[in-house]
Amino acid sequence: MVVIVMGIVGAGKSTVGSALAERLGWQFADADSFHSPENIDKIRRGVPLTDADRAPWLAAMSDAIRSWTRDRKNVVLACSALKHAYRDQLRAGPVRFVYLKGTADTILDRLRQRHGHFADQKILESQFATLEEPTKDESDVTAVGVDASPAEIVEKIVTELNLRA
Repeated sequence: MVVIVMGIVGAGKSTVGSALAERLGWQFADADSFHSPENIDKIRRGVPLTDADRAPWLAAMSDAIRSWTRDRKNVVLACSALKHAYRDQLRAGPVRFVYLKGTADTILDRLRQRHGHFADQKILESQFATLEEPTKDESDVTAVGVDASPAEIVEKIVTELNLRA
């Protein structure tokens, strides 16, 4: 199974995703590692990515999900998955999404405290503009608020998705 921890930059995808993977004894993967150097450079410069920029990134993650599924690996993938179409492309195997939902103010506070990540608050506005929040039709998506600690969020995810190590 693949659990995709999704949301905008600063929502805690990598922090929660890696903690969830550790809690379950699963593999952790970060979508950032699937980006091309050109995309990472754009993000660093605060240039929003286009759908054309994201196409090879999404294809690489879809291929990885198919591979993990074929190899029967349990993986937590931290990925923004901002648009419905992106999530559809990532449904390349048994996938569950966890949407880390937070307000602009909460996320901005988090971004101001981060150091060493290539994305910063410049990208926040474009991410909120791009975000298509999951709909009720997306029954494989569970929304979890980001106001709790990462450990509390992880426990909520484990309980809500009925996950086991």
